[in-house]
Amino acid sequence: MSGTKDRIRVGAGAGTSDDRMIPALELAERGELDYLVFECLAERTVARENQDRLKDPEKGYTPSMPERLRLVLPTCVEKGIRIVSNMGAANPPGGARAARRVAKEMGLGDIPVAVVVGDDVTSVLRNQPGLRLMENEEPLESILPRVVSANAYLGADVIVEALSTGAPVVLTGRVADPSLFLAPMMHEFGWDYDDWDKLAAGTAAGHLLECTASVTGGCFGWPGVKDVPDLANNGFPFADATRDGGITVGKTPGSGGRLDVATCTEQLIYEMHDPTEYITPDCRLDITGLSLEQVAEDRVRVSGARARPRTDTYKVTVGHTDGWIGEGEVSYGGIDAVARAKWAAQIVEERLRRRGFTYDDYRVDLIGMSSLHGDPEHRPEPYEVRLRVAARAQDRKAAHAVGFEVRAMHMHGPGGAGGACEPRVREVLAVKSVLLPRNLVNAQVMVEGRA
Repeated sequence: MSGTKDRIRVGAGAGTSDDRMIPALELAERGELDYLVFECLAERTVARENQDRLKDPEKGYTPSMPERLRLVLPTCVEKGIRIVSNMGAANPPGGARAARRVAKEMGLGDIPVAVVVGDDVTSVLRNQPGLRLMENEEPLESILPRVVSANAYLGADVIVEALSTGAPVVLTGRVADPSLFLAPMMHEFGWDYDDWDKLAAGTAAGHLLECTASVTGGCFGWPGVKDVPDLANNGFPFADATRDGGITVGKTPGSGGRLDVATCTEQLIYEMHDPTEYITPDCRLDITGLSLEQVAEDRVRVSGARARPRTDTYKVTVGHTDGWIGEGEVSYGGIDAVARAKWAAQIVEERLRRRGFTYDDYRVDLIGMSSLHGDPEHRPEPYEVRLRVAARAQDRKAAHAVGFEVRAMHMHGPGGAGGACEPRVREVLAVKSVLLPRNLVNAQVMVEGRA
């Protein structure tokens, strides 16, 4: 059932789990929003939160969620702004309980939270070992013993169902980023899955907004080339959507940054491998005919997007452990700094070999010289450089040895070393992808509290 509004405003409150928080509050306070969306999941994030949930069944939601809600909930409750977010991560019901606790602690009452579940398909995949990994065409069974999580990218339809409960807060696990923004439009305007042009418009809008400040000058800025005014006070974006599929994007009134055709163009092509078929759970988006028009300062109209029917599969991100990475760093400065750093790298490698350690991958970087673009052929050598050695191994002890031997350079290597860091070791959480038939995914909605 569609709502009564012919126009809504959907704002972006976060584009990553560690995104800045104050701009979301400013957008809620001054943006005249109907919906505030927090997009906080990356591919490895869900696997990480699944590990937290295994340690504590009440954890597994985005760790920054309580702080974000404390910041914006009073304003959202006062102004009637509904919150939609994937901060439920690996445990949406636990996240909902945490969100309700925050509301009660702030004196806002018992706020109901609609919860989307069913994206966790780990048990389903264990019965589908023959599925092929998209990255290398190997069978899923090749990584099954090391799987930590498997989450399907759900679409807007189940979020629409959650919004229909009337709950002021909707928490999901893994859903496609644009779907978080498309869902309020489908809910309010009654768009269906055969309204291709409207789905295309809403999906394009979601793609523009999903990375927050990236479309308002953040990643865009380049001094003297692509200047951005008052970037320190960068505002977050919103989209005005109309029932007929009209989309205009803008940003928080009175904020810094810029939002124009150039910033929108850069964000539009972000992660879009095929502009004729950007596949989401809701549609296959075609932006080749899309038009961006500057209609006012910091306001851009989006039109001309097209879409085709959604696929009969969901993309599933499979998180799995893949050994350990060990790393260490040490600095060299002054005359022959580069030569001494290179010598140190050779010594570290030889000492690790003599200790009998082997590595799946081994990398040496001279930060400030070769870490990004390899060894330069015709470039003046820097007067200071930082050596970084990193390696991946299946054995944690071998990974730890890397940083141990690098740190030893301040006494046991070429002269003039300093600033050695403590050995760093971290478990590798790798991700692969498979396509799973939709009929094997059972997405559902529940409500914590009374809606």
